[in-house]
Amino acid sequence: MSFITISEESHFPIQNLPYGVFSVGSSPSRIGVAIGDYVLDLNEVKHLFNGPVLSSKQHVFSETTLNSFMSHGRSAWKEAREKLQQILSKDEGILRDDSTLREKALIPRSKVQMHLPAKIGDYTDFYSSREHATNVGTMFRGKENALMPNWLYLPVGYHGRASSVVVSGTPVRRPCGQSRSDDTKPPVFGACKIMDFELEMAFFCGPANKLGEPITAANAHEHIFGFTLMNDWSARDIQKWEYVPLGPFTAKNFATTISPWIVTVDALMPFAIDNVKQEPEVFPYLKHDDPFRFDVHLEVAIKGEGREKAGVVCKSNLKNMYWTAKQQLAHHTVTGCNIQPGDLMGSGTISGSEQESFGSMLELSWKGSREVSIGNGEVRKFLKDGDDVVMTGYAQGIGYRVGFGECTGTVLPALSS
Repeated sequence: MSFITISEESHFPIQNLPYGVFSVGSSPSRIGVAIGDYVLDLNEVKHLFNGPVLSSKQHVFSETTLNSFMSHGRSAWKEAREKLQQILSKDEGILRDDSTLREKALIPRSKVQMHLPAKIGDYTDFYSSREHATNVGTMFRGKENALMPNWLYLPVGYHGRASSVVVSGTPVRRPCGQSRSDDTKPPVFGACKIMDFELEMAFFCGPANKLGEPITAANAHEHIFGFTLMNDWSARDIQKWEYVPLGPFTAKNFATTISPWIVTVDALMPFAIDNVKQEPEVFPYLKHDDPFRFDVHLEVAIKGEGREKAGVVCKSNLKNMYWTAKQQLAHHTVTGCNIQPGDLMGSGTISGSEQESFGSMLELSWKGSREVSIGNGEVRKFLKDGDDVVMTGYAQGIGYRVGFGECTGTVLPALSS
């Protein structure tokens, strides 16, 4: 337990300690760790990281992004976590009993502004929920051809746009583009009419691999720093027209929202469950026996403009993943592709087998054929201007939660088309 009072419903107990980047007022951005209702400013306590790995690397906690810390790998991450749990423990007085240091280092979360936690060099989005892929395939190709022939052999993915990844709370403008709703007529240009969210999680990469040297599934955890919530916004009508033959482009590049806190792999390991039994058997480079699928409760709510309460539209779980993050990273690098610290890898939309667990409006409304209640007597088939989309997630322990906070965004009207 921590000397800081933390409720059982808090997303940020001492068992979690997620990393983020924050500022207060006009001060420079700096690295912090969430603990209860506070942020621990790591620059103020960096001198306490005096273990064999971090004693010569304390400067990483004075930087404005997490990239350098990510680059030092699991030995540094593990040592930092152990030190943080020590200094925040109710039985340790080094911070608890030093009122001057405590006042400088512990800042109420209500007073901070959160920023992107890393400089994201590259961003890749996968398509790793079998239920989601089956739902989308059924809608557009029928049950017999729901999954493409490659889906059960490799983690399907595409390269996204890193420059438009934004932190939670950033408004998202409805995009304009080409669409073709009537196959007998030419395409038209205008504002997206079928705006959607996609419930995803993502992981940040740690140490780089050398160009030409793949990462295997067996050691991929050495390169995975931690996980965050993600909303990969989607312009469905634009996507339908443009995605053949090369996949998503402008329908996905206008915005991707992530939550500001990165929950480390070590914090999630108590919630690891057995991996999905994969048939047909995967190639050796994708095999790993250690559990790397996580029981994380996920929820999406929508609040219409001017409304006080958001209505829950989706309850899913990260365990609804066929391909693990380790397999995703192994496949990404099997060609020798080199990753860099701070690279972001999205899971793809996370859907379960029940309608309430579908992770997008495309599925919830079944391509617009049914209405979805958002409470307050309102319904949606897709997102309207002014809608707030709120994603949350947590793993439930005994008497505590390891949570991710919120991933939020408001849909702004399109610019004149």
